[in-house]
Amino acid sequence: MTDLEIVLKEWPRLANGFGTTLLLFGISAVGAFLLGALMVGPLRSRSKIVRIALRSYVDGMRMLPFLIFVYLLFYGLPTFGVKLDAWTAGLLGLTVYHCAYVAEILRGAWDQLPVGQTESAQAHGYHGLRLIRRIVLPQLILNTAPVLGNQLIYILKDTSFLMIITVQDLTYAASSIQSMYFVPLEPFLIAMALYWAISLLIEGFVRVVHGTAKERGLGHA
Repeated sequence: MTDLEIVLKEWPRLANGFGTTLLLFGISAVGAFLLGALMVGPLRSRSKIVRIALRSYVDGMRMLPFLIFVYLLFYGLPTFGVKLDAWTAGLLGLTVYHCAYVAEILRGAWDQLPVGQTESAQAHGYHGLRLIRRIVLPQLILNTAPVLGNQLIYILKDTSFLMIITVQDLTYAASSIQSMYFVPLEPFLIAMALYWAISLLIEGFVRVVHGTAKERGLGHA
């Protein structure tokens, strides 16, 4: 039996790992976007305390390697009496870590919006969350679509680090096949192809959305 045949025999293991990766990616991507969007307004708050607190959080996440962060969540928190299962720690880590990047992306885009546009919306009765939800956020999403797409790919790739806390994702499945059958190459080539496929789908979807928005005159280049 060739190495490839051995790996294909273990396809159910890879498929289960791939499913876990997609589920973690999907939930954490939605969570990171929602939390990041909620943080945009407070990042521009008039309250210095709020701004400094959120700025410290965002900068802290951006300067900390994700691998160390999720390792501390899973192995460090029990020291303080907080024990999370691997799946919860992985999902929480991905969401909390990447929402900081999303918030910073959207904040930077908001800084580029014409000031008069916001003032005009306020003059027409749009304030607070209503202003952000109806006027600002749709433009931010469209204007930053390519960058947000890249961030989605980063989230997908970071799921592979979760094997260090025993989450049985795609990388974990490939590694277990490699160690079980001493097949060093094929499992990871298949895993790489699956990661590439999802990344290309994300990239294509974002390109279509961004192109359609530009054709309809939504947002600005």
